[in-house]
Amino acid sequence: MATEIRVPTLGESVSEATIGKWFKQPGDAVVQDEPLLELETDKVTLEVPAPAAGKLAEITAKEGETVGVGALLGMIGEGAGAAPAPKKDESASVAQASGASGSSTVKDAQDKTAELVGGEVTKRDMPAAPSAAKLMAEKNLSADQVEGSGKRGQILKGDVLDAISRGAPAQPAEAPKVPRTATAAGDEGREERVKMTRLRQTIARRLKDAQNSAAMLTTFNEVDMKAVMDLRTKYKDVFEKKHGVKLGFMGFFSKAVTHALKEIPAVNAEIDGTDIIYKNYCHIGVAVGTDKGLVVPVVRDADQMSIAEIEKEIGRLGIAARDGKLSMADMQGGTFTISNGGVYGSLMSTPILNAPQSGILGMHKIQERPMVVGGQIVIRPMMYLALSYDHRIVDGKEAVTFLVRVKESLEDPERLVLDL
Repeated sequence: MATEIRVPTLGESVSEATIGKWFKQPGDAVVQDEPLLELETDKVTLEVPAPAAGKLAEITAKEGETVGVGALLGMIGEGAGAAPAPKKDESASVAQASGASGSSTVKDAQDKTAELVGGEVTKRDMPAAPSAAKLMAEKNLSADQVEGSGKRGQILKGDVLDAISRGAPAQPAEAPKVPRTATAAGDEGREERVKMTRLRQTIARRLKDAQNSAAMLTTFNEVDMKAVMDLRTKYKDVFEKKHGVKLGFMGFFSKAVTHALKEIPAVNAEIDGTDIIYKNYCHIGVAVGTDKGLVVPVVRDADQMSIAEIEKEIGRLGIAARDGKLSMADMQGGTFTISNGGVYGSLMSTPILNAPQSGILGMHKIQERPMVVGGQIVIRPMMYLALSYDHRIVDGKEAVTFLVRVKESLEDPERLVLDL
């Protein structure tokens, strides 16, 4: 008897993924729970395990194809003589039967949403009603900004009027596409065209959306890292022996940020229509560069954690990100983000907001520079800090004060221990 391989539940409101890579080919032996293929969603890459042991009889979804939750991916045959895979028309009927009588979660996801991008539904089964589409075009609104109340999430005219009354921002008119510059004779053979991964497409879209929707501004300061570096040098061996993790800079920065967020709550808030939502908790997103692009796993309730606990969680998330093992839960709910471009040698940058958050802190390279301390010129390990913030809800005074508080905590790390 053959066993079906189907797309598992991908996460809340996520119902599509792209086939990244098959690890097995038809005829290969398969062990139960062994990874068979890799799926890419907007946020994470996950592996699909084998539901049974046997031999891979058929692959029905090829690499690069987009598939929905519950879709048939392939078949596993029993034993050494793998059972023949059902004919394609039979596979289609099986998939349809599963869609009709299978999990209600899969059906609801396919009926209501097809893609989650930072908590926003961006695709529906039903096109907008003609009157609604006309009004959205007149008001320069996109379907992402309107919540449909019709069947299968269809947008009705009343939904558009509701969105307008709530103050949904109009999108700028789409600029005409600029034709690609003609390739010079002889150069075409030296070019390579590669389709963007789903993750890279999402990164591009979200970063551009953040620039379009927020009144983004960046303020700078610099911090003398000597006190933190001396503390690390003094206790790093004891710290690693006791906690099983290295003492890095991110623990200090995360604690300094949570202290500053409590004093300046606007930096830990977000805009929802005409409301401001203040978060009385600190879920710190930590930007991690991977081979497939930038991901931002979240350290939840960092304000309630010790430096050791933060370092352990960042270590776990970093390994999961590089191995493609991050879950959707690891990626959601951040209230503020820290990006460390210094590990790549960046001296200064203006980070882009991770919408709908109102602030992101950029760390940079530590570089020795001559500084005046007590009337004397001394050499100090200095780092530039950059805070990009949404000027719609964070005033300049609040942004500067926030950055000064982070600087004070790092230059006098005893403040972090004493909660000052």
